[in-house]
Amino acid sequence: NKKAFVELLFWKSPVAVHEMTTGYSSLQEGEGAAKSRVPPWTPQEEQELRELYWKYKEVEGEDTIAAILAHLSTPGRTRRQVVKQLVRM
Repeated sequence: NKKAFVELLFWKSPVAVHEMTTGYSSLQEGEGAAKSRVPPWTPQEEQELRELYWKYKEVEGEDTIAAILAHLSTPGRTRRQVVKQLVRM
């Protein structure tokens, strides 16, 4: 591609760089940006998160988020996801 040098003038995400090097539309379904999407919180998970927060927010000497993560019934949630959801709620 004779005009690829123009693309190099702007910041790229890792997905864009991968497409530039391997060819556009080379990503398969479920790769790249689509793979990094966070699954939405269900109402049951939100209720559980709310209950765990109220249970562990007053415990001294313990990290509230770590305690919530240890007791969540749905594995795979990260600390950042939990904090973001608590702030949103």
